[in-house]
Amino acid sequence: MKKWLRRIALRALAYSSAPFLPRARRPSRISYILLIRPDHIGDLLFTTPALRLLRAQWPQAHITSLVGPWGSELMKGNANVDQVLVCPFPGFTRQPKPSFFQPYALLGRYARLLQGQEYDLALVLRFDHWWGALLAYWAGIPQRVGYALPELRPFLTQPVPYTPGRHEVEQNLILIRAAWQPKGPSIEEAGPLEFNPSPEDSGFATRYLAERGIEPQIPLIVIHPGAGARVKLWRAEGFAQVGDRLVERYRARLLITGSSQEEGLARKIANHMRSEPTIAVGQTTLGEMAALMARADLVIGVDSGPMHLAVAQGVPTIHLYGPVDHRAFGPWGDLRRHRVVISDLDCIPCNRLDYTPEELEKHPCVRLITVEEVLDAACSLLSLSAP
Repeated sequence: MKKWLRRIALRALAYSSAPFLPRARRPSRISYILLIRPDHIGDLLFTTPALRLLRAQWPQAHITSLVGPWGSELMKGNANVDQVLVCPFPGFTRQPKPSFFQPYALLGRYARLLQGQEYDLALVLRFDHWWGALLAYWAGIPQRVGYALPELRPFLTQPVPYTPGRHEVEQNLILIRAAWQPKGPSIEEAGPLEFNPSPEDSGFATRYLAERGIEPQIPLIVIHPGAGARVKLWRAEGFAQVGDRLVERYRARLLITGSSQEEGLARKIANHMRSEPTIAVGQTTLGEMAALMARADLVIGVDSGPMHLAVAQGVPTIHLYGPVDHRAFGPWGDLRRHRVVISDLDCIPCNRLDYTPEELEKHPCVRLITVEEVLDAACSLLSLSAP
């Protein structure tokens, strides 16, 4: 009922606001393009193959990416983007909504900001982001491409079918190709995720590892244990056991990465270990973390954006998944180098992340992954026999 009422309200909003919007002219050529993607690191990385395709189609166009503050560093380093604008998208700040009216006040402010930019084409890259579709509509952008969901349709000039279960990289490619319907590159030619650490980031990684006695000839294994939702987390003692076993078997050094909010988790893992890991949690920018991961022989972690950052560096990875469908949101690339480990619960995937702390005990999908399963994947990637 709630979804049905929202669809009616959005359709009414589209019709009632139309007379007050700037008159959109259909452009004779595409010169200014706006990409709207409110998500965090992993989903933004999923757009990078499509960005290459977009740049190849319109090499002279000025491409602007509208992202949240959490995504600006990632997009500013992308050679296929000319400008990055930042918007604290409602529902994506991971903070409580200040008031019922705040998202609409913000929408009006950003629509006025975009009206003066003369964009020819807007691409709403998140499948259910009616707020972004309404933003492009109110900004008077003449061509608006997004997914053909009922909430978005009233605001789009070109709705594109969305296929649940298809990988998000493929969804983005299909949406962007629909803007000109070419007979160009196929999905199979999409290529890898893209994030290139700067020379300064690479220099930081070289110094950081050398100062801690981790020389290039020493095997390096990175553990990234944190995630944005608690239901995605694995057991700290599980990471500790895997780390110790790989150190014993591979004579490797361990590096734990993460944000400053994940320092407690990193310390808990270290406290369960016999070996002594290097903890880089809270000590790096996004680019510096990527540069450290690029030096690794293997990166192990749960379903999180930084794990896709590791994939973008071309290093072998192991991803522990549970509630989220790995077929749609898992690692993009050669699955012989990027392994997904899941437990055998029948309810996987439920795609629900908002469990309360009291509910978490009844949803152990990630915690039930065994140490042996992760070790088997690690040994396979490191060309080691199982311990």
